[in-house]
Amino acid sequence: VQLQASGGGMVQAGGSLRLSCEARGFNFRIIPMAWYRQAPGKQRELVAITGTGGDTNYADFVKGRFTVSRDNVRRIVHLQMNSLQPEDTAVYYCNAKTRNGAWGRGTLVTVSS
Repeated sequence: VQLQASGGGMVQAGGSLRLSCEARGFNFRIIPMAWYRQAPGKQRELVAITGTGGDTNYADFVKGRFTVSRDNVRRIVHLQMNSLQPEDTAVYYCNAKTRNGAWGRGTLVTVSS
């Protein structure tokens, strides 16, 4: 299983970023996919998850600002992040809900005030 996350960077508060996660090595279509984040000194937390049918769920702190989507043909899951705030600064990780769980290396998002 391989998960390659990309799209992180530095933006000012109010800006937007789009993260992407390319998946290989498993049957992407039948596996829920999620984005987590970990801020400095804090535990990793769930941001958003998309099921095999495209259904989605979000953490309360990103509802209305972030959108998760998946492309089963290209085997990619995206996280569109709008209205970013400094508290969104974190390393964002892609996660595949396989039997053993699989994680990408993470991509850093830094939001300046």
